[in-house]
Amino acid sequence: MDMSVKIGKMKLANPIMVASGTFGYAEEFKNITDLKQIGAIITKSITVKPRQGNPPPRLWETTAGLLNAIGLQNEGIDSFIKNRLPFLRSTGTSVIVSIAGETVNEYAYLAEKLDTPGVSALEINISCPNVKKDCRLFAQDKTTAASVVKAVRKSTKKTIITKLSPEVTDVCEIARAVEKAGSDAISVINTIRGIAVDINTQKPRLANITGGLSGPAIKPIALRIVWETKEAVSIPVVGIGGIMTASDAIEFLLCGSSAVQIGTANFVNPKVSLLVLKGIENYLKQKNLSGVKDIIGKALIKK
Repeated sequence: MDMSVKIGKMKLANPIMVASGTFGYAEEFKNITDLKQIGAIITKSITVKPRQGNPPPRLWETTAGLLNAIGLQNEGIDSFIKNRLPFLRSTGTSVIVSIAGETVNEYAYLAEKLDTPGVSALEINISCPNVKKDCRLFAQDKTTAASVVKAVRKSTKKTIITKLSPEVTDVCEIARAVEKAGSDAISVINTIRGIAVDINTQKPRLANITGGLSGPAIKPIALRIVWETKEAVSIPVVGIGGIMTASDAIEFLLCGSSAVQIGTANFVNPKVSLLVLKGIENYLKQKNLSGVKDIIGKALIKK
């Protein structure tokens, strides 16, 4: 059975990716799951300089979801290349490095530094609530979103995946802008901002007040945005948002995702990615299909 998919120049053995920020640097999972069976590992977002992140508490479980306000805690690009990339290169699977910056030049610098063997692609995180330009996300304006992608495109030959925010009036407008700017693929959606309140202390649960909501609660929104984005662009779309089971992943594939990212579910079961992969394979066998490409976009209504 052919489970392979192509994203830009990158060919994956299967469509399963682990989402940024939910799988560390992969080394943490080496004794728990078979890393080489995962289609691609996406690192937590890397910035130019080390970041301590937001003060705790930074996580709060909600009904069918998880609020996080980590604040892009990471060790910075130089330490990542020296201390983390060697292990990632040894995993036997595709490695996608998530990059985040406060300026266009920072994104370009990170892309240039990572234009190195062992890195299969870059995911440009322009939609994290902690990465702002004039109090707005880069992903909330088509001009600034495109400017980041153009700068990264000039700095690397690697496959570029641009991660967009659901908190925009028209995600398709932003998607078309980053496609025109040179992005090879688009990943949707990033988390949705939310707040949780402790009624006893009468204060927010998170020190940062707001956090990004992920998990099953956002899946219907994510599916809708994947559907809309796929109809707006010709490049591949990677679906993210509340995928906990193989059935969830299949819904995203049917809505046009060429690949899917599993995030919050990793906290529930670190082996979930391979369970989802097996479930997709069983579904294809039941349907007597030859590979995963046979179901990608099948739910889309042809105009």
